Amino acid sequence: MTGTNHEKAFDPAAFFSRLGLVKKIVEVEPEDTFFTQGDAADAVFCLLAGRAKISVVSAKGKQATIQLLSPGDFFGEESLGSAPGPRVTMVTAVNRCMAMKIRRDEMLLLMHEEHEFCDRFLSYLLARSQRTQADLVDQLFNTSERRLARTLLLMAEFGKPEEAQAMIPPITQETLAQMIGTTRSRVSFFMNRFRDLGLISYTDRIRVHRLRLEAALLHQFA
Repeated sequence: MTGTNHEKAFDPAAFFSRLGLVKKIVEVEPEDTFFTQGDAADAVFCLLAGRAKISVVSAKGKQATIQLLSPGDFFGEESLGSAPGPRVTMVTAVNRCMAMKIRRDEMLLLMHEEHEFCDRFLSYLLARSQRTQADLVDQLFNTSERRLARTLLLMAEFGKPEEAQAMIPPITQETLAQMIGTTRSRVSFFMNRFRDLGLISYTDRIRVHRLRLEAALLHQFA
């Protein structure tokens, strides 16, 4: 799970390997889904390798990317509700992914019996809720250029903290546009501007110059 240093110390693969619950490793190829909207919400997943994205699709077929997932992240937690229903989102692999699939009854038992894990999982859900609220504020009050800068910085957080530059995961401009609520052409315009300003560099992968982009986010794009 991402976030604090305490959470980063959690090794989901090692943790699950010592449990006697019936678990299933799921491998998903790029652009394939772990589940789609309308599927039965009957299990929780923990991403072990790769990157995935959480998306929603409107009745008219318009897709919006809500969040990118990294190893250690959980998804599908809506299955833990008192009356689980259909999935309200879909999760798609960005690159080749591997995840642990935990049935609803197993996950509830795990939370009841493994108190340390329960604390970590609840902390993770709280952090995700706070992130969702921050994303909503970002969408309501900030320009699309500022939203893009913030999104790039958030993705750069997964690099080593001591590094001034961070290579973010492979991502298309279309996905970035979905995440910040604008068009791909606007994202392309902003990305070129960020590169000209020395805030990012890229060929096949985007490299974020964190300190420069943070300063621009605070002052230039305010």
